[in-house]
Amino acid sequence: MTEMLLRYFRTKQQEAQTEKIYDTQCPFCSMQCKMQLIEQSTVTRKKYLTVGKDNPTSEGRLCIKGLHAHQHAVHNERIKHPLLKVDGEFKQISWEEAYEIIKVKFTDIQTKHGKHALSVYGSATITNEEAYLLGKFARVALETKYIDYNGRLCMSAAASAAAQTFGMDRGFTNTIQEIPHSRCLVLAGTNIAECQPTIMPYFERAKENGSFIIAIDPRETPTTKMADLHLKVKPGMDAALANGLLKVIIEENLIDETFIEKRVNGFDEVRNYISTLDLHDIAELTGVPVEHIIKAATVFGKEESGMIFTARGVEQQTDGSTSVRNFLNILLATGKIGKKYSGFGAVTGQGNGQGAREHGQKADQLPGYRSIENAEHRNYIASVWGIKEVDLPRKGVSAFEMIEKMDEGEIKGLFLMCSNPVVSNPSAEFVKQAIEKLDFFVAVDMFVSETARMADLILPTTSYLETPGTMTNVEGRVTLREASFPVRGEAKHDWQIICELAEVLGKGKYFSFSSPEEIFNELRVATRGGVADYSGITYERLRKEKGILWPCPDEEHLGTKRLFETEFAHADGKAAMVVVTNTPEVPKEKPTHDFPLYLTTGRVMSHYLTGVQTRKSSTLAARDFESYMEIHPSTAEKYQIKDHTLVKVESKRGSIVVRSKWSQTIRKDTVFVPFHWGDTQNVNRLVSKKLDPTCRMPGFKVSAVKISPVAD
Repeated sequence: MTEMLLRYFRTKQQEAQTEKIYDTQCPFCSMQCKMQLIEQSTVTRKKYLTVGKDNPTSEGRLCIKGLHAHQHAVHNERIKHPLLKVDGEFKQISWEEAYEIIKVKFTDIQTKHGKHALSVYGSATITNEEAYLLGKFARVALETKYIDYNGRLCMSAAASAAAQTFGMDRGFTNTIQEIPHSRCLVLAGTNIAECQPTIMPYFERAKENGSFIIAIDPRETPTTKMADLHLKVKPGMDAALANGLLKVIIEENLIDETFIEKRVNGFDEVRNYISTLDLHDIAELTGVPVEHIIKAATVFGKEESGMIFTARGVEQQTDGSTSVRNFLNILLATGKIGKKYSGFGAVTGQGNGQGAREHGQKADQLPGYRSIENAEHRNYIASVWGIKEVDLPRKGVSAFEMIEKMDEGEIKGLFLMCSNPVVSNPSAEFVKQAIEKLDFFVAVDMFVSETARMADLILPTTSYLETPGTMTNVEGRVTLREASFPVRGEAKHDWQIICELAEVLGKGKYFSFSSPEEIFNELRVATRGGVADYSGITYERLRKEKGILWPCPDEEHLGTKRLFETEFAHADGKAAMVVVTNTPEVPKEKPTHDFPLYLTTGRVMSHYLTGVQTRKSSTLAARDFESYMEIHPSTAEKYQIKDHTLVKVESKRGSIVVRSKWSQTIRKDTVFVPFHWGDTQNVNRLVSKKLDPTCRMPGFKVSAVKISPVAD
């Protein structure tokens, strides 16, 4: 009897459950949904549950990725100690050893080859504090001009287009809450239903309210199915399609003449160019019927309010910047900007795609969207950092151009933080070869990614559950991500790594921070008076107000909900329209006899970026465990490709092998492959090195390929 009682009490003890709740926000897309992780523990096991938390942007919603984000954070393959490569294998070392090796190697490289022989490659998934600190680290601790980040491959086209057109760039010019009340919504190259699912209810409400929704995409997607009109454009022909819409708007006198006269420069030049175009030629170029172009333009022009949203489908092209500018031309011609329910939205891809580009990771920018080549801006930031202006490096080059300089031998060392360029960059085999030429390569990561496994030294970093700090979401709303989950092993926060490494390199006095809030307070000073002014935002306010839209120049300011109501950010207060021709400056690949099909790329709902995190989630990986090629059945039959069979996809740059997936909803001249997989499934191996001449965005969305079945 006693033994039975003991067994009973042991069982009850094991079943006894404790519960801990951790506030955080999703690490994935730019909606930055607030949530809580509930950890339920017994003696024998732990179980996790994620629930949404109310906030102004996603209203407590979560998508499939957010619900299962914790699975990668608690994965047993997390790196928990510094790893040094010895004879081709990684071995565990101490932090002290790791820092000393970096000091010796970095010092040796710069002594032999100069300050700019070192490079820094950052990320749009790290916090604002860490992005700010990484830019400062490159320019103050390493004194190199070579810093850029993976957001160059994501938001640079929209950012440069908005800056050139309006004088400044913030993700949305209006709040997300205005979407349901806008009368016409254009979704150009964005599949929000799969990429930003928690934003969808705003568009569904708009539709319920009678809004007319126009989707522009070569494929039919869950997003285009919501639309009233789908313009199934040929890949790469977005700028020409925008010209067709403009032609109808101008010639049917659907313009806002008063708005143009008072607030816009360049309209006459655009009108003159548009008058030389033939609508039937545009229809032929774009693959969109004339009647559809007329319908879309007429509805948008006639409605009293309207919004245009662009994303990677328009932006990831060698004319991505001017393509976005042409859609902004439409807004300006119709006067649908700076008004209630009318404006522009660049649907940011990465979690901190907005904030990460504002504070110094880009080659040409200083904190607050200041220019690194502007004397006044340089002097101000130098004074904040306590250095001489003359010691502040000048402009470097874009992310892919840094890789080219590695290949050429100008860059000898790389400090990589939370990015996977071997998978994310175009001509991926070239990228791999360039990185192999480095004398020394340090990667900061949670996992041994396709790029990290090439490193000489890997430093373990913390996850979204463990690292507090601010993020700036799709709207331009600054939010505070709380994080108190126990740190795994000896992993350190990115900001700690930067500060400690600066100390080892003899620059510790510039990086004497003990918390993210201390870093943020310096960031506030650094942004004061800049375009992206955070100076009125504090951690205390963020906790109370659940996020603040910048610019926010003082602590009494409520944040800026709608931009450009009275003037634009150019010196004369006016916006700038520009002529965008149907023939881009950098020619795009077109199908040929040898490579007869267009290839375009994109996301699937269950994965994020290069998949390093989401492929570690058992639930998400099970939904899409391998890559695939979407192809129209008639096209598949022409090339003898059976459904669900292996197919070789080739361009001039290389080849991959993926599984076929027949779809009636894609253009017959186009195939689609998602970009979340590496190695032999890495679709970016097929993409050209050509870059947008303005923003240096690669042309991911347009490649010419051939396909063939793989023999059993």
